[in-house]
Amino acid sequence: MDFRSLRSAVGIVVAALSFISVAALMNAAAETPAQNESLSIGGASIRVEIEPGDLNLSRTQVFDWVRRSACAVSEYYAGFPVRKVDVKIVPIDEGKGVLFGRTVLLDQTLVIRVGLSRFATESSLVDDWVMTHEMVHLALPSVPNEHHWIEEGIATYVEPIARSQVGDLSRETVWRELVDGLPKGLPASGDRGLDNTHTWGRTYWGGALFCLMADIEIHQRTNNRYGLQDALRGIVRAGGNMEHDWQLTRALKAGDDAIGVPVLTELYDRMKASPVTPDLAAMWHELGVRPSGNSVVFDQTAPQASIVQSIMVPRSSPSEACQK
Repeated sequence: MDFRSLRSAVGIVVAALSFISVAALMNAAAETPAQNESLSIGGASIRVEIEPGDLNLSRTQVFDWVRRSACAVSEYYAGFPVRKVDVKIVPIDEGKGVLFGRTVLLDQTLVIRVGLSRFATESSLVDDWVMTHEMVHLALPSVPNEHHWIEEGIATYVEPIARSQVGDLSRETVWRELVDGLPKGLPASGDRGLDNTHTWGRTYWGGALFCLMADIEIHQRTNNRYGLQDALRGIVRAGGNMEHDWQLTRALKAGDDAIGVPVLTELYDRMKASPVTPDLAAMWHELGVRPSGNSVVFDQTAPQASIVQSIMVPRSSPSEACQK
């Protein structure tokens, strides 16, 4: 299964944790003790534990995978979004590559749990998006269940951009994924808006569509001074991370306050209870994103080509822990 197919299956693989039985995890365990390492990245202490079990990968390769993902998130948000998190790697004696991920708050401790096949290779980790996706979840407060789309939408949209900004993913791949994925987030017949339509497509890609539309509008209304990245950084600066429960409107206002225009609040008001169907073909034309085979080319003469450039450009220099 290629990278695009994996992303299309995100709802399945992330949810797979619920179906991994205790017995299966016990079968994966070996006699060797868990391996631990603490990483200090972006002002955070990230405790990584490889649970007992067999892996073809070395502990150094696994820890470096976690480090790369943490660096992408830290650089995107100008610092890691929480001060402390436990990352638990669960070896699984089946499948291929990265099998599932889930982020939860347990007894006031943030825990990211990721299943890794014993047959995973170094290329599996280089191509992986799950670890970064799960870490992005840390950068938004927990909101009521009807807003699950914003949690998954931000993680789906931000993950590839963050990885690209630190040089781990090409810009062409980022935008090809959006071209292929966003149609899955368009409203279908009977849609009642993002808060009321909880299908897989509307949750992940509908949320990502909200993010791209917000990003474009923020750039337009601020003459490329700000983008969604700045709004999301503002939410974290205001104390909005997964350690806290907020109403969605509070989070959106914090983002709007950071950029000086109420784009997030206004767009949410338009999309929360009504189907909004943007013309994606026209959007790509204006942005200068031209599908070409399995990739895209960028038309720098397009009316809004500067927005694509501004979205993708890194906004900070890599910290010492993240320099290659």
